[in-house]
Amino acid sequence: MSKDFEHINVVEIMDMIPHRYPILLVDRILDHVPGESAVGLKNVTMNEPHFNGHFPGAPVMPGVLIIEAMAQTAAIVVVKALGEKAAGKLVYFMTIDNARFRKPVVPGDSMEIYVTKTQSRGHVWKFTGKAIVDGKVCAEASFGAMIAKD
Repeated sequence: MSKDFEHINVVEIMDMIPHRYPILLVDRILDHVPGESAVGLKNVTMNEPHFNGHFPGAPVMPGVLIIEAMAQTAAIVVVKALGEKAAGKLVYFMTIDNARFRKPVVPGDSMEIYVTKTQSRGHVWKFTGKAIVDGKVCAEASFGAMIAKD
């Protein structure tokens, strides 16, 4: 991690991306390399609404939400890189490739989300992401997103 980077807290995250509870899935940015990568943190808690049905008696965070947390972390990379040009713009998934789920993420876990830019051309950005709990990879994927034009 960068020694001179100060964490980005949840209030600052909400200033950068439009997501709100219950779909805001990043609590803090722990590290950031401008225009290249970021490390996000999601503290998984039992009071999140998806655990009511996924699964009763054996709560597991849905894989699609883990990938969404990766995308939100990547959105911070994009917003920080574009600055004022990103203001008020939405970002849409274009692709999700090579998604792998290796270990369940459950309430009580602190999930670290590592994303790295692999490409950016115009309005299209591509990333690889990993979700890690206690040093073990829980999920990984490659994904692409498009910044909506005005």
